[in-house]
Formats: sequence, structure tokens, C-alpha cells
Amino acid sequence: MEQYSVSYKYAQFPFRRFPEKVDMTWSLEEVAKHKDARSCWVIIDKCVYDVTEFLSEHPGGSSIILKYAGRDATSAFKPIHPSDALEKNLSPSQHLGPVSDDAANNLAKKEASKEKTKDELRVEQAMRQRPALNRILNLSDMEEVAKQVLPYKTWAYYRSAADDEITFQENARAFNRFFFNARVMRPVSKCDPSTRILGFETNLPIFASSAALAKLGHPLGEINITRGCAPSKIMQIVSTAASLSYAEIAAASSPSQTLFFQYYKLKDDAVALKGIREIERLGYRAICLSVDIVVPSTRDRDVKSSWVVDAQENGVKVYNEGEADVDAGLGNAGALIVNGDRDMTWEKTIPWLRSATKLPLVIKGIQSVEDAILAAEAGVDGILISNHGGRQLEYSLPPLEILYRLRKQRPEIFQKLEVYIDGGVSRGTDVVKAVCLGAKAVGLGRAFLYAQSAYGEIGVRKTIDILEREILTTMRLLGAAKIADLTPDLVERVDWQPLARSAKL
Repeated sequence: MEQYSVSYKYAQFPFRRFPEKVDMTWSLEEVAKHKDARSCWVIIDKCVYDVTEFLSEHPGGSSIILKYAGRDATSAFKPIHPSDALEKNLSPSQHLGPVSDDAANNLAKKEASKEKTKDELRVEQAMRQRPALNRILNLSDMEEVAKQVLPYKTWAYYRSAADDEITFQENARAFNRFFFNARVMRPVSKCDPSTRILGFETNLPIFASSAALAKLGHPLGEINITRGCAPSKIMQIVSTAASLSYAEIAAASSPSQTLFFQYYKLKDDAVALKGIREIERLGYRAICLSVDIVVPSTRDRDVKSSWVVDAQENGVKVYNEGEADVDAGLGNAGALIVNGDRDMTWEKTIPWLRSATKLPLVIKGIQSVEDAILAAEAGVDGILISNHGGRQLEYSLPPLEILYRLRKQRPEIFQKLEVYIDGGVSRGTDVVKAVCLGAKAVGLGRAFLYAQSAYGEIGVRKTIDILEREILTTMRLLGAAKIADLTPDLVERVDWQPLARSAKL
């Protein structure tokens, strides 16, 4: 990591003690003096940073930083932050330099002697007992392995959804209300499931939806998804909140691969524009503006995960009447959008984005026919019908139902822009149903997180292989030899559905 000289003016901050020397190293004792909001230093990868002025700007709030004030924060920082986070968010003067050799040795000894938690021991055992990859027959099997091998807090974050998780459940159940009207006696020995998304080739009508913090599940994080998608030319939407830098992810992609960027519009237009210029320079091919997450939702499973782990290690905490009632916070998810623009409009935001970039624009988070119409009128290139995987508005309609309504009520919209959906997809039959109803492609988010967490890059490839097999089988049994053959007349909505999503053997 690059070392920076230190230069402060004491008169500007009379309550803080600043170093006067440059190119100095720091003892643990000196760093420990800066342990509150008046003067907050942290150690990350054996380097010291002054984050006092950043406390109020941190998307996750100041409390998580203050928890590590005056000490080593590496273990908390690295799994959820990209490598360029410090460079982007702190000025050179806030990079104070390395710790001393003695301090580095002490930190290494402390890390080596740290006892593993019960959850860490459980994860290690689960990793040793993973089934062979050829025994993973479907996406549910992959999810089950991920549940076993992931740290509990990571599993809770990936799996969590809003409130009582009704929307999450109904996203999947919606596919049970649509049945096929199959045609037979049609030649299908040659079956081609390839298509184009905004003109870019893909071998299957699927893509990797944006999903944050992949590094929580595997050290290579989003790169696993990028490399796993490459052989099949599966498009990946990279999250604004990716745990690797946008440059690292772009560098891991193959020349024939397409990366889109999922964009959280910041309220500061100048900062937002800077982000757009970065992704343009790195070669991302489209912007997917998220419009369904202007405020954080309540995701109980995510918030409670810390208490569950704490209870496993230390026993259940008993209520003390004199104890302060502190807000539990928003969990991992709520920390990601604190500085987002809550005043986006069709009239203001879309023209601003159009003036800022020539990249194709997709609106991610459409949840009604009415807004699909407004998107078409605004002249965007595509819409992603999505309720954020059931993680935002509880009781928002399943994306498949919105797609069906759009097909019935305003079929001409499909000629004006490309339509995609995500949420609740777990089988190739789900993908084919959506394509029949007019979706250009179907996104999967959690499925790729689970796959890369359980098996890394080869897990992602296995997930794609499973979906390809299921999609091809479904197309052939429907009498469809190519994507253009998947038409609305092949799908019928019924007013009943099976009791179980899938059979458990």
C-alpha cells in the first residue's frame, strides 16, 4: 500500500493531537489514544488511517467505525470493502503511514493466537464435508450446500428479505401459477437458447443480477462470478456495493464478456458523475439505475444475525432494566444506501443521466405496469422488473405477475424497449416461462452468490450448466427450437398452484 506523508494544521482542530513528523511509524499505544469521535484512528493492513472527518460520511454510520477506534479494524474492513475504498474516500493527509515493526509483530501474534469461534469451526467442518460437485443436481442443492458452509451472518445477509419475507416467498410461488401449453411434433434436435441483451451476445437468456458483498462468501468474491460466467458469455451486472473494486472485476472479465453496472444514484451529482466516468473508462457496457431502494427496508434476519452468533458464543443476553435501549441498526443491507438520492424523478433524473453518458440505460426496480409505460415514454433502453429479490417493499407484486400484466395490458411496450425480470427464479422452467411472456432475459442474484460461496468459480459454472440443461430440456419439450419460438401462447396462467415448490426426495 502506498505510504503518505502527514501534514496537518493544529489550529484547525485544537482538540486533536496530530503528528509533526513525516514518514514515521506508529506504535499500538499511540494509535490507541485516538479512540473516539473527536479523534478516531484505525489500523487496516498494518497501516494507520485518520477517519475522524469520515465518520459522518460513512454509509454504514459512525458506530461501526467507532467500535474499532484506536485499534486494528482489518478483519471487519477487508471482507466488505474493495481495495480502492481507502483511496477513494480518504485524502492523502488521512493516510498516516505504517505501524512500527514491533506493532506489526504484535498484531500478527494476536491474530495467530486468536481462538476460532464456534461458527468458524462449524464452517471449516462443513467445507470438508461438501458433496462432490457432480451430486449437485439443481439450484436448491447448491443453496443447501451454501447454507452449510457460509458463516451464519453471511448466510443471514444473503438470504434475508423484507419484514416477514412474504414477498421473497411469493416471488418463487408466482411461477407455480403459470403452466405450459406445450406443442409436439416439432423438430427440436437442434435447439439454440442463445439471444442478445442490448445487442450483446449471450448463450442463454439469463444474467447475473447485481448482488453486493460477494467476498463475504469467498475471498475472490465477484471475480468468481465474472470468471464463471465468461465461457457461456453470461452477462453480469456488477453492484455499486461490490466488495471488489470495479477495476478488479473488469480486469477479470474476458474480451467477449459483457459487464453492466448497477448504479445507485447519489444525491451529490458531482460525485455521481465521477462514478459514471469511472465505469465508462473501465469498459462497462450499460448502466442499470436502481430505483426501488431509496430507503433501507427492515430485514430482520440480517439484523438479528449478530445476536444469534453472540448467543452461540456467550449465551443469551438477559435484559437489564437500567441498560440503555440502543437502536439495533439496519444490518449490512441498510448501510449501503445512506447517501442515495431520494428525490429521483422521471422528469429530472433520466435526462440528467442521458446528458451524463452515452451508455445504454436500464431502469432496475420497475414494479408496476404504469411505471413500465413511463420508462418507455422516457426513452430508456430497457427495464428490469424487480422488487429487489423481496428485500425492499414487503407485499410488492412478484415480477412474473407484473410481466404477465404488462403483456396483457400493454404488449406494445415490448417493441419500445427490452424487458427483463429477476426474483424467485430457481429452475430453467422459470426462465422459459418468463421468456415466453416477453422477457428478453432473466436474472439470478442469490443463486450465483450461493454457488461462488460453496465452490468458487466452478460453482458458478455448475449453476449455469444446470440452467442450460433445464432450459434446453424445457424448450424441446415445448416444441421450441430457438428463443424466437418461445411465444405467449405457450404459457397459461391458472388460478391454482401446487402445494410444494419442488419435491424433496
